[in-house]
Amino acid sequence: MTQTRTRTALLLTPPLLWLGVAYLGALAALLITSLWTQDDFTGQIQRHWTLDNFRDLLTIDVYRTITVRTLAIAALVTVIDAVLAFPIALYMAKVASPRLQRLLVIAVLMPLWASYLVKAYAWRGMLSQGGLLDWVLGPLGLHSPGYGLFATTMTLAYLWLPYMILPVYAGLQRLPDSMLEASADLGAHAWTTVVRVVLPTAFPALVAGSIFTFSLSMGDFIAVSIVGGTSQLLGNVVYNNIGAANNLPFAAAVTTVPIAVMLIYLAVVRRTGALDNL
Repeated sequence: MTQTRTRTALLLTPPLLWLGVAYLGALAALLITSLWTQDDFTGQIQRHWTLDNFRDLLTIDVYRTITVRTLAIAALVTVIDAVLAFPIALYMAKVASPRLQRLLVIAVLMPLWASYLVKAYAWRGMLSQGGLLDWVLGPLGLHSPGYGLFATTMTLAYLWLPYMILPVYAGLQRLPDSMLEASADLGAHAWTTVVRVVLPTAFPALVAGSIFTFSLSMGDFIAVSIVGGTSQLLGNVVYNNIGAANNLPFAAAVTTVPIAVMLIYLAVVRRTGALDNL
């Protein structure tokens, strides 16, 4: 027993040290930096404790607008991915043959093998004037929506869709076929079975997928820079304050917003017990 505990301790010590020092330590350093300020004349960081960065974040209208916009787009991306992922995952788990299942899993994973930038610029090309959407919609008298919030939402929904499909597919695979057969034997229609049997089973997996899609959308700044036009999200504010403005304390303060939102979201999810059923 002692040897087993020793081996377990030796096995867990490196990753726990990495988590404690590299990850939690970096978050602590980020929080400390957000409580400092920058000298407007020299650009040097002043290590004086203050809440001015958070006060600006809460009182300046543009930052409040960007925060609400970021949360709204992240939520919308999550809803779109959930709506798209559920029927795909249901077909993969309960309808497709074993051979087709493997092919569909590969098809879902294939976009993850491509470069993030390649996929984002592909959407930029499709949404541009004279691009693919313009060519397809032209005969109908319509035009591409161009760059902006719509393009950002569509691009992010595409980028993170596999992260929603795979957890839902794994969750639905655990649903016994006998439950579906029992529902049919009791006279339930297909839609009733989906709503009252399949969805409750898939709900924890949908919640797990939403953690990925919501958090990744909140922190993204590359896709917004490529297809967002003049729109700004929190990720762009952080990037601009680290790069052009060189205001690291304020960038650190902005970064705490997605962290706080995700902590609250995870706490709510934990209270619902959804993740306990994964």
